[in-house]
Amino acid sequence: MNYCSMTLRLFKLSALLFILIFTASCAPTVRNHGNFPKAEAVKKLQVGVSRRGDVREALGSPSSLSTFNDNTWYYISRKTSQVAFYDPKTLRQTVLAIKFDNTGVYRAAKAYSYKDGRRINPNDRKTPTTGREVTFLEQMFGNIGRFAGSGAQGNAPDLFGN
Repeated sequence: MNYCSMTLRLFKLSALLFILIFTASCAPTVRNHGNFPKAEAVKKLQVGVSRRGDVREALGSPSSLSTFNDNTWYYISRKTSQVAFYDPKTLRQTVLAIKFDNTGVYRAAKAYSYKDGRRINPNDRKTPTTGREVTFLEQMFGNIGRFAGSGAQGNAPDLFGN
């Protein structure tokens, strides 16, 4: 085998290895997050009989609680896919809402999918503020001469009785 054929073979092998590594890095990463209880476990709960402790024992700890009171527990499960550095895309999301009354008795369960959710578009308007915008140079040189020399107390009140 001569030197040129070995070099060509090594080049082809290196190119193939590079292509394999490059395509593997573009493969999507699929992740599962959260806890979604099994349907059998939810069916075992009895409306009007089961209490918070029974629900926690059957379904586990909730992913989240209601914002303003703890009468609704949420079990959230999400499956996402991400390719390289792009933002992850939600493939599937399921939310199980468990509702209790004020005495902690189980009242209802409802499941929501990703399609049931609403898109929220943030408001891009700016809040007006008082004052004026200051340039970089005004910030750098604006305080020159405003402070008394070192050791001067100025007119600050003596808070420590000295």
